[in-house]
Amino acid sequence: MSATRYAYLGPEGTFTEVALRTLPEAATRELVPMVSVPAALDAVRGGEAAAALVPIENSVEGGITATLDELAVGAPLMIYREVLLSISFALLVRPGTRLEDIKSVTAHPAAQPQVRNWLAAHLPGAVWESAASNADGARLVRDGRYDAAFAGEFAAATYGLVPLATEIHDAVNAQTRFVLVGRPARPSAPTGADKTSVVLWLGEDRPGALLELLQEFAVRGVNLMLIQSRPTGKGIGDYCFAVDAEGHIADRRVGEALMGLKRICPNLRFLGSYPRAGVAPEEVAPLRAGTSDTDFADASDWLARSQDGRA
Repeated sequence: MSATRYAYLGPEGTFTEVALRTLPEAATRELVPMVSVPAALDAVRGGEAAAALVPIENSVEGGITATLDELAVGAPLMIYREVLLSISFALLVRPGTRLEDIKSVTAHPAAQPQVRNWLAAHLPGAVWESAASNADGARLVRDGRYDAAFAGEFAAATYGLVPLATEIHDAVNAQTRFVLVGRPARPSAPTGADKTSVVLWLGEDRPGALLELLQEFAVRGVNLMLIQSRPTGKGIGDYCFAVDAEGHIADRRVGEALMGLKRICPNLRFLGSYPRAGVAPEEVAPLRAGTSDTDFADASDWLARSQDGRA
């Protein structure tokens, strides 16, 4: 395995590359652009890269389905950290292009919901075509395939384009969350401001089946930060669920919730426990009474004493 290579969703000039370069270790790694999220993750599975940075969620549309689906199947991978990046688009065109000249636009599918209103107001007749990434859309504009691309303003120089409009975003303070993914190993130590990600499958489709799984978190005071259903591909109505929970697998409440899930869930995939981006331990909401590690230890000690006749 190449320990010095980090893959990312390319080509050069993507928001993913910008997010990756915010990591201190990126300065000492060879950063390798890949054509798609699956290709970036397969580079890790195949040993061509030590890790890959890929988008997993944005604040406008929620989970990035390509990443969620890829993490749910295939050889297991693990999330080691996350990066939050504020997102604002520019409309990139070839020099000399005017707004009234634009008949076709392109970008990554996740960009469309973030610029939909601007597009309707300024380019109502333009045809939208999806690209593998925002930077790839800029490349296609450079090559004459489309008239304009929504991408980061920083991508303009790379592809010989100019920004016709900047600071484009329908939602103020829009952010995208990226995750650094590697091969499974021991999670990093808890920080007090952590997140645990899993994928779970229902054992059978019946009333209350999902509620039964979610109660494993609820009764232990574990706050869920994301839950998104994804089709398994086996047929209509057959879904798995991607879940982000507050806390670390080493926390008693989280560990016991996962054990509870494993007892009743036929398939449970642990995707990692890792520090939450931009959140300090003192900013995390206080735990519900009875759900701290001390509370779990005291309850376990009480049970042992009861079993020994010492209660």
